[in-house]
Amino acid sequence: MSKRKKDGKRNGSALLRDVIMIALGIAIAVILSKTGAIDFAVSMFKDYYILASFFAGIFFTSAFTLAPASIALVHVAENSPIHWVALWGGLGAMCGDLILFFFIRDRFAEDLMKAVRPSTVKHILKSLHFGFLRWLSPLLGALIIASPLPDEFGITLLGMSKVRLVVLIPVAFVMNVLGIYLLIEFSHLL
Repeated sequence: MSKRKKDGKRNGSALLRDVIMIALGIAIAVILSKTGAIDFAVSMFKDYYILASFFAGIFFTSAFTLAPASIALVHVAENSPIHWVALWGGLGAMCGDLILFFFIRDRFAEDLMKAVRPSTVKHILKSLHFGFLRWLSPLLGALIIASPLPDEFGITLLGMSKVRLVVLIPVAFVMNVLGIYLLIEFSHLL
């Protein structure tokens, strides 16, 4: 078997493993919510909503823990000031993003480059250095961080566009606060 076919199989199995892990995280979140485990954990910290918001925020960043963390943040906000939950959750999420930035960004970028044809990667990377496209990658990364999508993708875009840590920290904080606030507000509408 050629090296290219072997790499393609490895990348396909890695992608399948990631999809299974995300689905498993969602299933666990649903089970924890239905059984009342998240309510119980949140009630243990009801007087310490700042701490609960911060820790839930840390887990709000990863694809594998996004669903349970989202549910926990919504439950904490039921009996706590929404703006404080969003602020402390955003601070925790910023810390989670920094962990991702230092430990995952390079590996994820390498996997992404292996999965896509080398000529396509070169074309995309060259495009990111011209005009408005140079600003599109960090902007898209910031929007992904604010969205309920896993932050790994946004961190990878920011890392590929060579965003410095001095810029990443406030961007991650503001976008996570915004994302958590909108998540809580949206959950109240339902």
